[in-house]
Amino acid sequence: MIECATVYCNNSACFTFKICPTSINKTTERCNGKSENEMKNGDEERISKYSYVSPLCMSGGDGYNSYSTNSLLQRRVLSKAKPVLVKNTKELMINLNFPTYIKVADLGCSSGQNTFLAMSEIINTVNVLCQQRNQNPPEIDCCLNDLPNNDFNTTFKFIQFFNEKNITSKESYFVSGVPGSFYSRLFPRRSLHFVHSSYGLHWLSKVPEGLKKSKMSVYITNSSPLSTYKAYLNQFQTDFATFLKLRSEEMVSNGRMVLTFIGRNTIDNPLHRDCCHFWTLLSRSLRDLVVEGLVSPSKVDSFYIPFYDPNEKEVKEVVQKEGSFEIKDLETHGYDLGHCNQDESKRSKSGKNEANYIRAVSEPLLVAHFGDAITNILFNKFACHVSQHASCRNKTTVSIVVSLTKKKLSSCP
Repeated sequence: MIECATVYCNNSACFTFKICPTSINKTTERCNGKSENEMKNGDEERISKYSYVSPLCMSGGDGYNSYSTNSLLQRRVLSKAKPVLVKNTKELMINLNFPTYIKVADLGCSSGQNTFLAMSEIINTVNVLCQQRNQNPPEIDCCLNDLPNNDFNTTFKFIQFFNEKNITSKESYFVSGVPGSFYSRLFPRRSLHFVHSSYGLHWLSKVPEGLKKSKMSVYITNSSPLSTYKAYLNQFQTDFATFLKLRSEEMVSNGRMVLTFIGRNTIDNPLHRDCCHFWTLLSRSLRDLVVEGLVSPSKVDSFYIPFYDPNEKEVKEVVQKEGSFEIKDLETHGYDLGHCNQDESKRSKSGKNEANYIRAVSEPLLVAHFGDAITNILFNKFACHVSQHASCRNKTTVSIVVSLTKKKLSSCP
């Protein structure tokens, strides 16, 4: 049974929060390796040793260290993906012959003002297109999804800002929150028309199994064994294929998706990550704490980031092999945290800004594994390391934007 409680309504929009017990339990199973019922049975030895993955979410609230305050990069990424988003929204409306109702989902919405940027573009694009074509605008059901630990309350606070500042036309739209893992079913079959996800799908459902000791590196490095890369790649392939399969069940024929990943350039060495890669710098910062006796080596050795940055080829291969969707657009954009061209006098500030960004996306994971006593000193170290590499221009990291259309199957009504 799904329980709904209305949180906010006005003349043109209604904001609700949906609690989906099935999705929450599936998320727990993904993260911890077993269901809630199994854990209650006391079979604790089978729980994944990477149980710190279960609280995966961005830092909540709207304070100094929050994701809401430290998400300028994501805003830039959304801006670069805007042309693809607008193009696919228009094509969806035309191909579906201007339906009277559409359901849109933003998967991995996180919290803060950025949450509403993609929805605003979709709503405004639909309204402008309908005006241009002399069509009645549809009612739009806007579903915001993230894991249950996400700070939906902070997102709710921005609904008034969303209505007043972002929407150019006050036609009917309805906004709801849907907590649950996008690696599980979230919506009824053939109910979604458009899916958007930005900077969510590079987060894996769990840390890959069978990783060798990391030598105090939290992610893939030049010195990692090739088996580490293969384990991460296999987990990404499994997770992304699962995501595509589940969305194909939930979407109407000819439905559209626009997905943005943190990715990497296609290079010969799959282990290569440049000197200023954010997880490389986090590893160095943790090693600093080991040297100072603040963290044990074994504690760092057992910590891995549940993250994978695919290249274009790897994204294409999963889409083609899974088979439910056709690729319409595939673009890459340079990844720039804004400090590459700054002079030395500004590098200290650049380092602090990047440290705040990485802290906002990783602090819940770090606290779950290391506790909260080290976070301030850890990210002070991180800021120093960024400043040392602030002139690095040879970045291998990119944003990958892909748009997909659900294939029309002859067996579908």
